[in-house]
Amino acid sequence: MTLSFVSKNEGVLAAVPIMATVFIAFVIIGMALPVLPLQVHNELGFNTFVVGIVAGCQFVASLISRLWAGKIADTKGAKYAVSLGLYLAIAGGVFYTFSCFITGTPIVSVSLLLVGRTLLGGAESLIITGSILWGLQLVPHNQSAKVIAWVGMAMFAALAVGAPIGSLIFEVWSFLGIALATVLMTVISLFLIQRVRTFIPKVSDKKSNISMVFNKVLLPGMGFAMSGITFGAITTFLTLLFSVRHWDYGALAFAVFAIMLIVTRIIFGHLPDKFGGARVSFYCLILQAIGMLLIGTASSDWIAIVGAAVSGTGFSLVFPGLGLEAIKRTPVENRGLAMGVYNAFLDVTLGIGSPALGYLAGKFGIESVFVLSAVTAILALPISFYLHRMRFAETGR
Repeated sequence: MTLSFVSKNEGVLAAVPIMATVFIAFVIIGMALPVLPLQVHNELGFNTFVVGIVAGCQFVASLISRLWAGKIADTKGAKYAVSLGLYLAIAGGVFYTFSCFITGTPIVSVSLLLVGRTLLGGAESLIITGSILWGLQLVPHNQSAKVIAWVGMAMFAALAVGAPIGSLIFEVWSFLGIALATVLMTVISLFLIQRVRTFIPKVSDKKSNISMVFNKVLLPGMGFAMSGITFGAITTFLTLLFSVRHWDYGALAFAVFAIMLIVTRIIFGHLPDKFGGARVSFYCLILQAIGMLLIGTASSDWIAIVGAAVSGTGFSLVFPGLGLEAIKRTPVENRGLAMGVYNAFLDVTLGIGSPALGYLAGKFGIESVFVLSAVTAILALPISFYLHRMRFAETGR
């Protein structure tokens, strides 16, 4: 069935099941993050090197599969891509489950975990890329950034709540509980999206011009990658900073960052559509840099918490703002591929940037992580400014 655009409220409401699917999918991913090391090291008896391989293979699989996921969404449809991702996630959960029954043979058990993690990496690419494209097709063009913002909000919120949920499940039911929850929650997601309207793409005979799409997305992607250092710093080092400084409320600081990110996207998610993605991202990067500097130079816990609030507010609209620039610079038939490439920049940032931040913290102190994050946000400002000037020259806005 071919989509005809609907009214403003109907379009946003129609995308709610898609956002719920993204939320559930990333809760599944977040649940495993804090408990996989315990399963691999404590239960199976492997060293930290193997722990790192098992934990990291999903993110490697996500990065490698981004272009594939984008091409599938463009040629076979966004709903097809999301559904395929959910089936892969179910398969990943099944491999998780099998691994729990053969822990007496650690090498086989950890191999099954690796397969499961790899499948979930491919699933994550398909779900997030397909969901953003699907949401874009369900709403009028003047709400594109809002959809990107809300889908991204579902992703980041899910990662934030997934870890404590996973820890609780693991404590009560061990890793088998994580495995079964992965399967069950994904099946629920499949039912959620069945009745959502879909858009049948017009498949072109021309092959996707990957180099063209990459060149169009390169500048917004680089800006997002520099901004994304903040996410890696907050998720990995914020609570550690509070611990090292012997401050209370480290968990509160993290929660404040996440809450401000979500609230800002809900209330101000329309701003990139109204004023331009590059323009909004420019001011948000300034806020993000100020917030990270406050954390990095804080003399008390409450200053660091204020910094977390400011940086969360700033970081919130950089992803949809620059994402809007990415899709506007790309032909409609290649938007799935464009979003796949765009999201890959965060994969690279977290894959390379997080270990680099760890090295920096060890050499110059943990505060340096937040100062560097502020610097990278500042370095992204010329990109946003240039993209805004280009848009202004084309449209006069």
